[in-house]
Amino acid sequence: MELHLRTGIDARHKVAEDVARQAAALALDYYNKRETLVIETKRDAQDVVSIADREVEQLIRGRFNTAFPEDGVLGEEYGIERGTSGFTWVVDPIDGTSPFVNGMPNWCVSIGLLHDGQPVVGVIAAPCHSELYSAASGAGATLNGKPLKLDPERTIRNAVTGIGANNYVTPAFVGKMVEDLLQAGGNFVRNGSGALMLAYVAAGRLVGYYEPYMHAWDCMAGYCLVKEAGGWHHPFPTSDERLTKGSPVLAAAPGAIDDLRKIAGI
Repeated sequence: MELHLRTGIDARHKVAEDVARQAAALALDYYNKRETLVIETKRDAQDVVSIADREVEQLIRGRFNTAFPEDGVLGEEYGIERGTSGFTWVVDPIDGTSPFVNGMPNWCVSIGLLHDGQPVVGVIAAPCHSELYSAASGAGATLNGKPLKLDPERTIRNAVTGIGANNYVTPAFVGKMVEDLLQAGGNFVRNGSGALMLAYVAAGRLVGYYEPYMHAWDCMAGYCLVKEAGGWHHPFPTSDERLTKGSPVLAAAPGAIDDLRKIAGI
């Protein structure tokens, strides 16, 4: 990696960690007074949003617009702002809004960074657990500063796989996905936040994560984390308008790659 690019990534990584902490603190404040939030629905009654999501994304966008005004920013709540630097931030201010508004701790702030379409920084803050997952291309992944390295001996049969589902996918497809995983000797969890479950893959808590349809803001930070921890992820289409559309998401520890690719059909 050329020195100029390395310097640019490292500078953004440092800022991303600071922004994630600040955004997580704001989100946690809203979480602690969630009874006062007005909850709205988006695509369906399960797809919810509140002022907390919007305020946290505005904070994140404001910080990046100030620190790196030539960078692009894509966020779940306010869409895409194109940049000229080759860097694009990909942000979910609160991934797991349903757990968030229902008083469950399984939500996070997810901040990813792309350079020429590839994830080069991933920072996920889970304030209810006092955890900060952080990674940068070529620099490894950490959890609260402790290096993460995946165990190649863990498979779908001796560890747990995370799965995700939403109304973009038919119930029959989800049922078959679960059936195939169980028949292969695996087991699964779903906690309501795909970004957080990807962080758990990087941390070795889950051996893999599969969701048939997911957006970039939910997975880019997690993808960087998994790769830097020694895992693998399925490519996400990032060219032009594809970045704003959904795609299958699959990430795995080394010992689960083949089984999960077979189950996912990719």
